[in-house]
Amino acid sequence: MLVVTGANGKLGRHVIEALLEKVPAQQVVAAVRSPEKAADLAARGVQVRLADYEKPETLASALAGAQKVLLISSSEVGRRVSQHRAVISAAREARVRLLGYTSVLHGEASGLKLAAEHQATERALRESGLAFVLLRNGWYLENYTENLGPALQQSALIGSAGEGRVAAASRADYAAAAVAVLTGTGHENKAYELAGDHPFTMAELAAEVSRQVGKTVAYRNLPPEQYLAALKAAGLPEAYAGLLVDSDLGISRGELDDSSGDLRRLIGRPATPLASAVAAALKR
Repeated sequence: MLVVTGANGKLGRHVIEALLEKVPAQQVVAAVRSPEKAADLAARGVQVRLADYEKPETLASALAGAQKVLLISSSEVGRRVSQHRAVISAAREARVRLLGYTSVLHGEASGLKLAAEHQATERALRESGLAFVLLRNGWYLENYTENLGPALQQSALIGSAGEGRVAAASRADYAAAAVAVLTGTGHENKAYELAGDHPFTMAELAAEVSRQVGKTVAYRNLPPEQYLAALKAAGLPEAYAGLLVDSDLGISRGELDDSSGDLRRLIGRPATPLASAVAAALKR
């Protein structure tokens, strides 16, 4: 039995779809907070089970009979570590053979503020006694391509990333890596640095968008305090806006660049290129 937590999320859905291409639906468990939102998966034969990170009592039944589990990181910043620990504890009780975790690129070496909870979760996994695999996902291409509207309206992308490069890949790429681990062998106690094949700067992203829309979209590099103010003015909560600014500053330091090739090797093909991701977004 292969269990995917957070299976109603964007990454989780990609993982389930990719799993269904490789294993029978009855061997797949979608562990979700709102089972009614996964009715379409149940109709296809996937086992849908209640799993609320905030309600540890739901996790034992969600992981019952599991051989391998993919713990998709919680989206609730500030609460992740306790939530992840609850899943790790349930996995240990269920005697899971392998627990995969979607961590952050470069793991314990990362200087990003958002990395702290991932680093604490990695430590908890190492201390758990479980066989684990760390899927250290880099930035999603969708972080940029799903939010092109304002840039197209204002003919400008803004940020504080300077000339730093981002080795981003698509959610589908990261999902394929997770599926390779869940359906393969020999991944116990390994850490994979997962990133795209062709890192790009924000100026190069702007240039690619410009090429495809036929008008100039510039990249405006802002001092961090100005970028923070712009994000808050757009309606983002200050704490979340602060994490985005910190991440851009991390990009400027090379925190989200990588040339390990782990992603390409795991999925057996090149990662999705920037041009393809931009083209797909513009068609929507």
